[in-house]
Amino acid sequence: MNSKPLSFFSAALAAVIAILPFSACSKAGKMAAAPDNVDYYTCAMHPSVKTHDPKAKCPICSMDLTSVMKKGHDHAGQTTAGMSADAMAAPATAVDQPTEFTIPLDRQQLIGVTYAKVVRQPLRSVIRAAGMVAVDKKRHWEYVARVEGYVHELRVFAPGEVVEKGQVLMDLYSPDLVATQNEFLDLLKMRDAAETAGSPATRENAERLLASARQRLRQWNVTDAQIATLMQSGKAAEFLPLTSPFRGVVEAVPVDQGRRVMPGEHLVDIADLSGVWVWAEFYQEELPLLKVGMTVSVSSSSLPGEVFAGKIALLDPFINEAKRTGRVRVDLENPDFKLRPSMYVDAELVLDRGEGLLVPFGAVLPTGQRNIVFVDKGGGKLEPRFVELAGKFGDFYAVASGLKEDERVVSSANFLIDAESKVQGALKSW
Repeated sequence: MNSKPLSFFSAALAAVIAILPFSACSKAGKMAAAPDNVDYYTCAMHPSVKTHDPKAKCPICSMDLTSVMKKGHDHAGQTTAGMSADAMAAPATAVDQPTEFTIPLDRQQLIGVTYAKVVRQPLRSVIRAAGMVAVDKKRHWEYVARVEGYVHELRVFAPGEVVEKGQVLMDLYSPDLVATQNEFLDLLKMRDAAETAGSPATRENAERLLASARQRLRQWNVTDAQIATLMQSGKAAEFLPLTSPFRGVVEAVPVDQGRRVMPGEHLVDIADLSGVWVWAEFYQEELPLLKVGMTVSVSSSSLPGEVFAGKIALLDPFINEAKRTGRVRVDLENPDFKLRPSMYVDAELVLDRGEGLLVPFGAVLPTGQRNIVFVDKGGGKLEPRFVELAGKFGDFYAVASGLKEDERVVSSANFLIDAESKVQGALKSW
């Protein structure tokens, strides 16, 4: 075999390998040297970009790169040699604790960072709910036939008619009612005769029968005033007038003139709308904040500019399975009948919950398990801090722990600040 070609190839390969280190050294000589305490440079928006060239720019967005310090060094070049013994002996869980990091002030201005003070103010929250107007059951009356008879004359004919207290709604004719009235009159005569004859036993028996007849007339919708008139006149009334027990509105008239009615049939329904109920539906998380007697403001889109004040009268203990809401009954006055049954309304409740520390809504960065704010330490230094929230009040969060009054926190550009903190290793995990 001829070994000359193989020898030639081996010699060429050795020459290339010898040249490569000089080429690499030549290229490295053209790159600016990074400081000793810098591990690498990366982009705050694209952390996957890594380079050792301090003058390089992000190949994706052309932004200036940010330095990532080596472990044990900070931006001032200090090492862990200056750390206290307690810090060196910190448990492993301390690795997850956030540390300060620095973003130059001109860079903060460039990305639109703004600050807000932590202030102590009264905690007032507004709870809103949808509701529906309903008739007050205590102001509702349904006339039901309690004796067989006939509708002789209707005095009201359609729902919506306004009636006054004592106004006659209809006249009923009932042979049984007339017979009972005559029986009542006969018992009156028997009682008077026994009293004249001086027979106490007969008089006592007549009194018992009179009481029974009187009660029967009351059960048949005969009022005490009508019974008194019967006693004075001594003559049974042919027709029984049914009168309205209060000023209200006719809700339903399910009968007609001349119709025969049987016990249990509806005759007429009357509703007093000068006071109504509103059933408002609040979410189950809001129900523990509500108490009987709290003032609620009620408004309707059909009555612009008008607000009705009511009070919570009842908290329904049952939760709607589908909507996860609980009903709350609000009682309110409605003297002009402006609120109508089945009308949709809006209920608003203002809660005063004392005082607390407040930060703007945009200052809190929620991560699911934790809530983070960035506290201004001056000179471009920022400290990520975990906080516990105590609810939302308008455009602010109440802070239960983690912040002090008058501290300054980042209120905008939080996502960019968060990316920068991860690049610099200040916030290692959420």
